[in-house]
Amino acid sequence: MGKLFDVSLVFSSIPELLTKLPITLELAVVSMLIGLGLGLVMAIIKMKKIRVLTQITNLLISLLRGTPVIVQLYVAFFIPMMFKAINQQFGTNLAVANISGFVYAMIALGLNQSGFMAEIIRSALQSVDPGQIEAAHALGMTYPQTLRRIILPEAFEVALPTLGNSFTSIIKGTSLAFTCAVVEITAQGQIIGGRTYRYFEVYVSLAIIY
Repeated sequence: MGKLFDVSLVFSSIPELLTKLPITLELAVVSMLIGLGLGLVMAIIKMKKIRVLTQITNLLISLLRGTPVIVQLYVAFFIPMMFKAINQQFGTNLAVANISGFVYAMIALGLNQSGFMAEIIRSALQSVDPGQIEAAHALGMTYPQTLRRIILPEAFEVALPTLGNSFTSIIKGTSLAFTCAVVEITAQGQIIGGRTYRYFEVYVSLAIIY
């Protein structure tokens, strides 16, 4: 009978798991940037109360925040499969069918985060003193100039702690990217576990890394 728990395997698995750390970090950083960009746009739409767009934005945020990220990743994974089926059925050559699962995982994670980022950014933007915005307008600044020079720098300081928590959440969320056939550190752990049949030790190694 083998050991119930092999401590040596925990530490020997870490170097092999770390070979996939750049993929995990790239996935997290790009997803964060997508979430920030889309979140900023949605936050501005909600603040400016742009007709029709505000209702669409509210619906999108509710959808992104109200559905599990793993469901969104599964949907993202089946999109290229759907286009491949269309190519086979109709003899077309849609390039979107050949996009890797990594890209779809980034988009899905980024979209998921944008729903949360929108509310974080909106709260931070609303924390900026209205008097400063009025003063900027009085000096002849346009709204984009005011946004770039005054609102965003001050709002960023307010939002920074929450954005840090969100980035941590994204890093942990990348562990679900295996649903899109992306081999990051968690998927690598499953591969090692399947090879050694020592899943518990490998998951302990993953816990140490995370």
